[in-house]
Amino acid sequence: MITLYDCATAPSPRRARIFLAEKGVAHEKVEVDLRNNEQLGEAFRRINPQCTVPVLQTGEGPALVDNAAIAAYLEARFPEPPLLGVTPYEKAEVASWNWRIEFEGLLAIAEAMRNSAPSLANRALPGPVDYPQIAELAQRGKARLQQFVATLEERLAGREFVATDRFGLADITAVVAIDFARVLKFKPSDEQPNLLRWRQAMAQRPSMSL
Repeated sequence: MITLYDCATAPSPRRARIFLAEKGVAHEKVEVDLRNNEQLGEAFRRINPQCTVPVLQTGEGPALVDNAAIAAYLEARFPEPPLLGVTPYEKAEVASWNWRIEFEGLLAIAEAMRNSAPSLANRALPGPVDYPQIAELAQRGKARLQQFVATLEERLAGREFVATDRFGLADITAVVAIDFARVLKFKPSDEQPNLLRWRQAMAQRPSMSL
């Protein structure tokens, strides 16, 4: 049985939840209490020494401890429907856009949030090591978010999906990033008509309610 170590309020494991739902893969779920730092406890460190979620246990080998590994495994193990592209060019486009959305979007939002939230003092980065907050990085993260939104708005002009002509991983990551941006008081509006249209279309997929 596949087991997902999850946290209902965190963006990273949501990506894995949506991917699993789109694949229709049956699995068990274990909730990890990030608010109370369960991920830093000895019990969870034995599961993932990196002290992060998501984690996927497959029964076929060591636990998979990041979204890149989880997506690669699930796509290979459960190829239908394809979420990482079909043709070589599609696969390249999905990989490229997914990386951009992670780096320019998700990481920018996390940079702003983790370097400003009082509850994350001395926890500016996830993982086993404590890092102090840097106020300037919070401001930079907010500026990066605005650039990311502009990039995505331009990309979605006349397009149904982010990377290719079919739904895929880049759309999952982008939905999670845009929804996560609420922590910085951003959500798509009439100022981003392409982004707003795309997000409303994504909301029709049952997986997006997870």
